[in-house]
Amino acid sequence: MKRSGMIAGVMGVLVGAALSTSVQAANMSKEAIAERLKPVGDVCLQGQDCGGAAPAPAGGGAKSPADLYAVSCGACHNTGAAGAPKKGDAAAWAPRISQGADTLYSHALNGFNAMPPRGGSQLSDDEIKAVVDYMVENSK
Repeated sequence: MKRSGMIAGVMGVLVGAALSTSVQAANMSKEAIAERLKPVGDVCLQGQDCGGAAPAPAGGGAKSPADLYAVSCGACHNTGAAGAPKKGDAAAWAPRISQGADTLYSHALNGFNAMPPRGGSQLSDDEIKAVVDYMVENSK
Protein backbone atom coordinates (compact mmCIF):
# COMPACT_ATOMS: atom_id res chain seq x y z
CA MET A 1 0.00 0.00 0.00
CA LYS A 2 2.85 2.31 0.77
CA ARG A 3 4.39 1.53 -2.56
CA SER A 4 1.24 2.31 -4.53
CA GLY A 5 0.84 5.60 -2.62
CA MET A 6 4.38 6.50 -3.45
CA ILE A 7 3.88 5.69 -7.11
CA ALA A 8 0.72 7.83 -7.18
CA GLY A 9 2.60 10.69 -5.58
CA VAL A 10 5.44 10.51 -8.10
CA MET A 11 2.93 10.32 -10.95
CA GLY A 12 1.14 13.41 -9.59
CA VAL A 13 4.41 15.35 -9.45
CA LEU A 14 5.30 14.32 -13.02
CA VAL A 15 1.87 15.27 -14.38
CA GLY A 16 2.01 18.59 -12.52
CA ALA A 17 5.47 19.33 -13.93
CA ALA A 18 4.32 18.50 -17.47
CA LEU A 19 1.28 20.78 -17.17
CA SER A 20 3.36 23.55 -15.63
CA THR A 21 5.88 23.37 -18.47
CA SER A 22 3.15 23.64 -21.11
CA VAL A 23 1.58 26.63 -19.32
CA GLN A 24 4.98 28.33 -19.06
CA ALA A 25 5.66 27.69 -22.74
CA ALA A 26 2.34 29.32 -23.66
CA ASN A 27 3.22 32.34 -21.52
CA MET A 28 6.61 32.67 -23.22
CA SER A 29 5.23 33.23 -26.73
CA LYS A 30 6.23 36.51 -28.34
CA GLU A 31 2.61 37.68 -28.34
CA ALA A 32 2.15 36.94 -24.63
CA ILE A 33 5.38 38.73 -23.75
CA ALA A 34 4.45 41.74 -25.90
CA GLU A 35 1.03 41.91 -24.21
CA ARG A 36 2.63 41.95 -20.74
CA LEU A 37 5.16 44.62 -21.73
CA LYS A 38 2.87 47.00 -23.61
CA PRO A 39 2.49 50.51 -22.12
CA VAL A 40 -0.39 51.14 -19.76
CA GLY A 41 -1.16 54.51 -21.37
CA ASP A 42 0.08 57.07 -23.85
CA VAL A 43 1.59 60.50 -23.37
CA CYS A 44 0.03 63.25 -25.43
CA LEU A 45 1.79 66.60 -25.49
CA GLN A 46 0.22 69.95 -26.27
CA GLY A 47 0.11 70.50 -30.02
CA GLN A 48 -0.04 66.80 -30.87
CA ASP A 49 -3.09 65.00 -32.22
CA CYS A 50 -4.33 63.21 -29.12
CA GLY A 51 -7.08 61.20 -30.74
CA GLY A 52 -9.73 63.80 -30.01
CA ALA A 53 -9.01 64.06 -26.28
CA ALA A 54 -9.24 67.59 -24.97
CA PRO A 55 -6.26 68.66 -22.88
CA ALA A 56 -6.90 69.33 -19.20
CA PRO A 57 -6.59 72.98 -18.21
CA ALA A 58 -3.36 73.77 -16.41
CA GLY A 59 -3.76 74.06 -12.67
CA GLY A 60 -7.30 72.71 -12.73
CA GLY A 61 -8.94 75.92 -13.96
CA ALA A 62 -9.63 79.27 -12.39
CA LYS A 63 -9.99 79.46 -8.62
CA SER A 64 -11.80 82.04 -6.54
CA PRO A 65 -9.88 84.51 -4.36
CA ALA A 66 -11.19 82.60 -1.33
CA ASP A 67 -9.75 79.35 -2.70
CA LEU A 68 -6.41 80.99 -3.52
CA TYR A 69 -6.32 82.54 -0.04
CA ALA A 70 -7.00 79.18 1.61
CA VAL A 71 -4.21 77.45 -0.31
CA SER A 72 -1.57 80.19 -0.44
CA CYS A 73 -2.16 82.71 2.37
CA GLY A 74 -4.30 81.14 5.06
CA ALA A 75 -1.47 79.35 6.88
CA CYS A 76 -0.11 82.71 8.11
CA HIS A 77 -3.09 85.05 7.84
CA ASN A 78 -5.44 82.68 9.69
CA THR A 79 -3.04 82.21 12.60
CA GLY A 80 -1.04 85.45 12.73
CA ALA A 81 2.19 83.55 12.12
CA ALA A 82 5.33 85.72 11.87
CA GLY A 83 3.28 88.83 12.61
CA ALA A 84 0.88 88.45 9.68
CA PRO A 85 -2.37 90.35 10.27
CA LYS A 86 -5.23 87.87 10.69
CA LYS A 87 -7.98 88.01 8.11
CA GLY A 88 -11.01 89.58 9.77
CA ASP A 89 -9.01 91.51 12.40
CA ALA A 90 -10.19 95.04 11.57
CA ALA A 91 -7.88 96.68 14.14
CA ALA A 92 -4.77 95.00 12.67
CA TRP A 93 -5.79 95.78 9.08
CA ALA A 94 -6.95 99.40 9.51
CA PRO A 95 -3.47 101.00 9.39
CA ARG A 96 -2.53 98.80 6.45
CA ILE A 97 -5.73 99.55 4.52
CA SER A 98 -5.19 103.28 5.10
CA GLN A 99 -1.91 103.04 3.11
CA GLY A 100 -3.92 102.24 -0.01
CA ALA A 101 -4.37 99.30 -2.32
CA ASP A 102 -1.18 99.98 -4.32
CA THR A 103 0.95 99.71 -1.17
CA LEU A 104 -0.80 96.49 -0.14
CA TYR A 105 -0.32 95.05 -3.62
CA SER A 106 3.37 96.00 -3.57
CA HIS A 107 3.90 94.37 -0.16
CA ALA A 108 2.15 91.20 -1.30
CA LEU A 109 3.96 91.04 -4.65
CA ASN A 110 7.45 91.99 -3.43
CA GLY A 111 7.40 90.77 0.15
CA PHE A 112 7.23 92.75 3.37
CA ASN A 113 8.78 92.10 6.80
CA ALA A 114 8.64 88.32 7.32
CA MET A 115 6.37 87.68 4.30
CA PRO A 116 8.27 86.49 1.22
CA PRO A 117 7.36 87.80 -2.24
CA ARG A 118 3.93 86.49 -3.28
CA GLY A 119 3.66 84.89 0.14
CA GLY A 120 5.91 82.16 -1.21
CA SER A 121 3.33 81.13 -3.81
CA GLN A 122 3.40 80.93 -7.60
CA LEU A 123 0.26 83.05 -8.03
CA SER A 124 0.09 85.59 -10.87
CA ASP A 125 0.02 89.35 -10.22
CA ASP A 126 -3.73 89.43 -10.86
CA GLU A 127 -4.34 86.50 -8.50
CA ILE A 128 -2.25 88.15 -5.77
CA LYS A 129 -4.21 91.40 -6.15
CA ALA A 130 -7.52 89.50 -6.03
CA VAL A 131 -6.46 87.76 -2.81
CA VAL A 132 -5.36 91.10 -1.28
CA ASP A 133 -8.75 92.58 -2.19
CA TYR A 134 -10.46 89.52 -0.66
CA MET A 135 -8.52 89.91 2.60
CA VAL A 136 -9.22 93.65 2.77
CA GLU A 137 -12.96 93.16 2.15
CA ASN A 138 -13.07 90.54 4.90
CA SER A 139 -11.05 92.62 7.37
CA LYS A 140 -12.86 95.97 7.52
